[in-house]
Amino acid sequence: MTEAALYLIPVQLSDVELDTVLPQNNIQIVKEIKHFIVENVRSARRFLKKCDRSIDIDTLTFYELNRHTRIEDIPAMLTPLIGGEAMGVISEAGCPAIADPGADVVAIAQSRGLKVKPLVGPSSILMGLMGSGFNGQSFAFLGYLPIDAGQRTRKLKDMEQRIVREDQTQIFIETPYRNNALVAEICKVMPPHIKLCIATDITGDGERIITRGVKQWLNQLPDLSKVPTIFLLYK
Repeated sequence: MTEAALYLIPVQLSDVELDTVLPQNNIQIVKEIKHFIVENVRSARRFLKKCDRSIDIDTLTFYELNRHTRIEDIPAMLTPLIGGEAMGVISEAGCPAIADPGADVVAIAQSRGLKVKPLVGPSSILMGLMGSGFNGQSFAFLGYLPIDAGQRTRKLKDMEQRIVREDQTQIFIETPYRNNALVAEICKVMPPHIKLCIATDITGDGERIITRGVKQWLNQLPDLSKVPTIFLLYK
């Protein structure tokens, strides 16, 4: 019997068979949970059916938590957990609460002394770092860069300083349709000694994790349009 806890349930990063990226223990836990906090109900239902087609979706309770959710509405989502029932958190892809609104409900659960149990699963951030050859002792994930061109350039220059000053790997993401423009700007702004790792479609059939100097990338810019990508910078 699954104990009463807030289970953070990873989701596959790409369209692959679940058993290639998730342990069987996750599937067993998912089958026993009746209440879920999810980023998107439709995709969560699809994920649960992929876990086990025998799951009766109509008997489950879903609470939607995304960027449109009011912070004051989140505590009530934990009512089943407070009552002694297990709950699960499911994001769109990867690990909940990492660059994900699920962090808000986890923070509330922690503040109330409720048990939180993260489950094993794929993280594009960590897998990109693992495959980059960059410093894995000191690194920072910065999320999305500013949309404003001037602010974005300043952010890139700040990352350059942190690489040099702190010997720290810089990790960030972009909306897929802006990937190509971002790579071009990185190659324009960063000095030749800085290296850029581009990690695309991690765990998917088109997975590519390639590290090159920015000058090398400039000579052969990749087409990353609409492809989920992690960017890493180091020296």
